[in-house]
Amino acid sequence: MELANGILDAQPVDMTSSTEIAELYETHYAAVYRTAIRITGNPTDAEDAVHTVFLRILNQEGRWSFGPVPEAYFRRAAANAAIDLLRRRMANRTIQIDDASPFAAGENTALLKEQLRRSLTALERSDAVLFLLRYVEGLSNGELAELFGLEKNNVAVRLHRIRQTLQAEMKR
Repeated sequence: MELANGILDAQPVDMTSSTEIAELYETHYAAVYRTAIRITGNPTDAEDAVHTVFLRILNQEGRWSFGPVPEAYFRRAAANAAIDLLRRRMANRTIQIDDASPFAAGENTALLKEQLRRSLTALERSDAVLFLLRYVEGLSNGELAELFGLEKNNVAVRLHRIRQTLQAEMKR
């Protein structure tokens, strides 16, 4: 299984019928929304990510490949869209959150989540998606290895390095 332009090579799906597109939306909407809400922490942003995922599919000419497990493809697409949204939000942010003491941050879950979201935007997109699919969506290292076309041990090493990078970024 090879990764080409972020899409797993597999059996393509012809997206010519509006009925087929509606079925695709109905089938995968919940998984896309659930992934996006976990990443963004905001229902409005999650809906924006859902729309982005399905608009990207609609805007493509021809056929799409969703891989052997379409739900995994859609969760990954949702993670990408949500990360893009967070990055745009961070780039456009004009008001900075005041620095809080580590003690206050430890007690404030919302602040920690916001710190994690900001830290995720500093990662390479593929690393952020890998982290989110593992620790937010709960995919196993084996599933991630198959999805990303990597060895299972390589996934574990990358996740370890990503966690170290996030810890350092969150201390800033």
